[in-house]
Amino acid sequence: MKTAPDQYQDIRDAVRALCVQFPDEYHRRIDAQEAYPEEFVAALTKAGWLAALIPAEYGGSGLGLAEASVIMEEINRSGGNAGACHGQMYNMGTLLRHGSKAQKDLYLPKIASGEWRLQSMGVTEPTTGTDTTKIKTTAVLKGDRYVVNGQKVWISRVQHSDWMILLARTTPIAEVKKKSEGMSIFLVDLRQAERSGMTVRPIANMVNHETNELFFENLEIPAENLIGQEGMGFKYILDGLNAERTLIAAECIGDGYWFIDRVRKYASERVVFGRPIAQNQGVQFPIAETYIEVEAANLMRFRACELFDAHQPCGAEANMAKYLAAKASWEAGNACLQFHGGFGFAREYDVERKFRETRLYQVAPVSTNMILSYVAEHLLGLPRSF
Repeated sequence: MKTAPDQYQDIRDAVRALCVQFPDEYHRRIDAQEAYPEEFVAALTKAGWLAALIPAEYGGSGLGLAEASVIMEEINRSGGNAGACHGQMYNMGTLLRHGSKAQKDLYLPKIASGEWRLQSMGVTEPTTGTDTTKIKTTAVLKGDRYVVNGQKVWISRVQHSDWMILLARTTPIAEVKKKSEGMSIFLVDLRQAERSGMTVRPIANMVNHETNELFFENLEIPAENLIGQEGMGFKYILDGLNAERTLIAAECIGDGYWFIDRVRKYASERVVFGRPIAQNQGVQFPIAETYIEVEAANLMRFRACELFDAHQPCGAEANMAKYLAAKASWEAGNACLQFHGGFGFAREYDVERKFRETRLYQVAPVSTNMILSYVAEHLLGLPRSF
């Protein structure tokens, strides 16, 4: 495919050089075993790619969200699944922007070196979903500790992480002026928590993605693990959510390019009725259309990154980038599967694996319908629908 000059080419080349050491066969085997790609994540960590957003003074690269998004894109574009480790990128955003100096001094160097993993974020609950302000998990200050009770669901990478960012309500919703107030953010030592009040229940799912239900029963968290001010957690976590949506948009863009590259090669080589199927407009046009959509999503991704890195409001752009990219990758996956015919369902071609992986992002971390509601209300001034 023809591409324009890229200011991030050095990053792309380096990430691709690492990813080529983990070919399709590796990711296929990990998927079939429903295992975690430990070797792959370890290699990314050792090379410093997962510490891209951590300032150099703490052992990271001090790069921006744009560069981080290119790293995530290239992992997926190379046939991998950044979902195994993308939390290490965006979860630390809350700590970076709102943590105390003491917290940064303690956590960031160990996260940058790979000694600690901060892969998990506990926000979603079974009865509230995306209505975050209605969360029921509580954290009550008792002496020098917060006592946590409640439940979370769809919490990823708990079993392969050392720490988790947890959102809990510290002031009852009936006692706050705005429903977005009264929630706080904590750092949770996961291994310690498993021994003293947190139960982890894995959720089997259609993608090889480790996700869980969490149950808290009088879990004690040291007061010094509170990030920022008590009651400001919802505001703090929005930074992380915007980074998350933008990085996942980049992953979808990587998926989209992967699908397009695979299908254009296959369609050019697959001969039926004496001609390559790629010669048929019925095949050409859907592939060309998905390429246009991926390219458009790519532009919105970099616009969101530009605003985020400038510390400007970017909620709309992050949401739109995620919507466009998830839609584009899903359509590219459909075209790739369709034009591979029966071979698209064969594991050895990897299309079905990537097809399942990219389908997730129509739903997570925020569904397409929620994004449409956001745009309708906040950008178009239409009445709130919920």
